[in-house]
Amino acid sequence: MAVPRKGSYAEESAEVEVLFANMEKMQSLTKKIQGSLNRLDASGQTVKEALGPIYGNTQRLQVTDKNIDRVIEAIERLQAPRDQSNREERIIRAGPRNGDLRDYIASFDRSTETLAELKRSNLRANQQAISELSALVNLGTKQLEDVFRDLLRDESSRPVDPLEFVAKNNPFPLLTPESISTLRLIHRHITASIAQISNKEARESPTARIYAEIRGDHIMNSLRTLAAATLSTARKIAPDAIYKQGTNGIGMYAQALEGLIVAEYQSLSDIFPRDDWGPVLTSTCQAALSEFSKTLRDLNGHIQRNLMTDCFLGYEIVGIVSGLSLQLETKTGALKQTISESVKPIRETSKASLSKLLEDTRTRVQSLVALPTDGASVPVTTDTMTRLQTMTNYLSPLSSILVSLGPGGWNPSNGNSASTSFDVGVDGKGLFIDYAADTIDTLLQNLENKARSLLKGRPLQGVFLANNIAIIVRMIQSSDLQPLLPALDKKIGKWRKEASQMYVDAWREPSRHLLDVQYTNRSGRPHSGGGGVDSAAIVKALGSKEKDAIKEKFKNFNTSFDELIARHKTYKMEREVRSQFGREVQGILEPLYGRFWDKYHEIDKGKGKYVKYDKTTFGSTLASLA
Repeated sequence: MAVPRKGSYAEESAEVEVLFANMEKMQSLTKKIQGSLNRLDASGQTVKEALGPIYGNTQRLQVTDKNIDRVIEAIERLQAPRDQSNREERIIRAGPRNGDLRDYIASFDRSTETLAELKRSNLRANQQAISELSALVNLGTKQLEDVFRDLLRDESSRPVDPLEFVAKNNPFPLLTPESISTLRLIHRHITASIAQISNKEARESPTARIYAEIRGDHIMNSLRTLAAATLSTARKIAPDAIYKQGTNGIGMYAQALEGLIVAEYQSLSDIFPRDDWGPVLTSTCQAALSEFSKTLRDLNGHIQRNLMTDCFLGYEIVGIVSGLSLQLETKTGALKQTISESVKPIRETSKASLSKLLEDTRTRVQSLVALPTDGASVPVTTDTMTRLQTMTNYLSPLSSILVSLGPGGWNPSNGNSASTSFDVGVDGKGLFIDYAADTIDTLLQNLENKARSLLKGRPLQGVFLANNIAIIVRMIQSSDLQPLLPALDKKIGKWRKEASQMYVDAWREPSRHLLDVQYTNRSGRPHSGGGGVDSAAIVKALGSKEKDAIKEKFKNFNTSFDELIARHKTYKMEREVRSQFGREVQGILEPLYGRFWDKYHEIDKGKGKYVKYDKTTFGSTLASLA
């Protein structure tokens, strides 16, 4: 059994030896392959280093070859324009009027492009050609500008009467579509020519300058008559007449200016590119707006010379011109700032007028040397309220003016008078109510002071003050000031109460004679105010001295009452004042007299020697006061 096992081991050992022999051969072969790869890599690197410069030189030679081909092509292109320049020169020198304008423009464009290419070549050999072609392009540009100018002059030669369009509310005429088409074509090609020649865009094209010059003169000349009319309608016939809304020509002037500018904007927006609309419109309207500003300055001088009567013209102008600037901003997107600047002087004058009006009211009252002896109102009250009534026609511009002044800014003694800030939180209408209240307070305060110094007796002073208050209230109620009355009622009510007190105090004198002494320790005397007063019994119970005292009271009352009645009839009272005072006097005297008469009318046994008025007659007399 041991012999076979030994034989198998010998066989396996032989196989292992064969495997080891194969592995040694494989390792030897791998080393040889690796050595070959290393030698091949070194050879490749040597080849690369040798061929690199050759490849780079080949690329540069290819680029140089292409550049040479391009130079040859450029030279050929540069030679071609010089060959055809004679044909373009004949067309351009013949002028745009001797043929089809579009053919002329096409030739002009080709010349412009040729000139641009020659300039880009920067070859000394082309300098003469560049000089000649530049002169030719400049000639073409001038000729096209002349066509542009002539077209505009033909359009602008037609007279425009602004009143014809304003009165009928018709739009102002535009440039004709044919002219607009030609003008747009010329402008586009001239602008392109300038950009190509100079390699940059011109800040202002010659066509835009020509347009602004010719159309600007057209607008200004169309408005010249209205500018003159605006100044002439400001002249006063009656020096003291208050300006009436709409009588000045500024409204028509502003409407015409707006209509012409909007029409011009519509025309030029079809000629020039969008970015040029604002600048071209501004340049075109510059002359007309300068004339408009000059007219406003002249009007401002007139307003300053007639501030107390024509400040309302200033308010009207502020409203109209502010509306004009907003309309143009909406419709054209331009000119708002220019127009707003033009009205600034009048706006400043209008702001100053508010304090001047207050001062004028104060001065006019203080300068009075006499007051009506019957207590009638004075004209300064009516004039002051007329001013306030007139102001309601200009509430919109006045609100913006008052807001710019700030609360109380119209009062020089107020620290806000110099304020120019615009507080969006301030209510312009509320400020006008405050201004109206200050005006009324200033008027009545000075009237009261003047009455105390010039009128004798508080009753007459009270009548005078009450009459002026009645005029104030009546003029508020009968005008557009009426909605403001509730806000003013508290201040007016204070003055009305004071005037009433001054008048009624005089009637308290006779009422003192109707007071008697009650003897509570005497039995059998009926109490005053009882349901059934027996005057005969009361009088019979009086002693002789008491009876004489009652007679004296009736006598003194009659004298005092009759004097007051007579004096009352001499006063000039507004119907509201007479009614008010009559009711107040009746409310004071009638109850007192009725009680006194009930108790003591039997003092003269109906003879009327002491008891002049019975209750019915007394009541009728008091009722007649109202």
